[in-house]
Amino acid sequence: MTKTIALVTGANKGLGRESVRRLAGSGWQVYLAARDTARGEAAAAEFTAAGLDVRFVALDVTSDDSVAAAADTVKAEGRLDVLINNAAIGGPRTAPGDTRPDDLREVFETNVFGPIRVTSAFLPLLRLSEHPRIVMVSSGIGSIATITDPKWAGLLPPALGYPSTKAALNMLTVMYASELDGMKVNAVDPGYTATDLNGHSGFQTVTEGTDAIVAMATVDRDGPSGGFFDRMGATSW
Repeated sequence: MTKTIALVTGANKGLGRESVRRLAGSGWQVYLAARDTARGEAAAAEFTAAGLDVRFVALDVTSDDSVAAAADTVKAEGRLDVLINNAAIGGPRTAPGDTRPDDLREVFETNVFGPIRVTSAFLPLLRLSEHPRIVMVSSGIGSIATITDPKWAGLLPPALGYPSTKAALNMLTVMYASELDGMKVNAVDPGYTATDLNGHSGFQTVTEGTDAIVAMATVDRDGPSGGFFDRMGATSW
């Protein structure tokens, strides 16, 4: 039986690493992509030692050359079945009124232009798959419906960077899904998960946080596309 081939960006720790573990544990061949070579190789080696088919590939989502080189590496497999755009950074926490354009360039380069860069580079390989899937790892903080819900009033400090990039990623998901016939393209909200991004203050484990990621990575041919999901199911944009 042919193995499903997946690639996960930002995968040397947190949600990305756990996604690799779970998908490889189901018998997939998974590329653990990360910009930190030492940490990425170490993580992949741990999985390999445990008998999982995990391979490290250097990939910095902010670099055209790095992404192209990673795509060339995976090209040797002949195709890619599942792309998980997970890599992201938190961005500045300055108040909106004190934020300037230059303060946001890095977070947009990573969280918005990064997924575009990676998706564009890997589309030729995804098109060779019989059942291609793209998962955009977004956030409930990027949901306008969630942020404007009165029950969250005062709980989330206002900031322009991270919420805006995740809202943009949600729209990218819808646009890709509408154009890429035959591909399942969905966004997911992992929920408030204990990771480096929030100083491990989240109340969910990384396994719980990857439930939606795994669900959309393994969606069947009759499954949804162009949707936004958390671990409980469809959620509000």
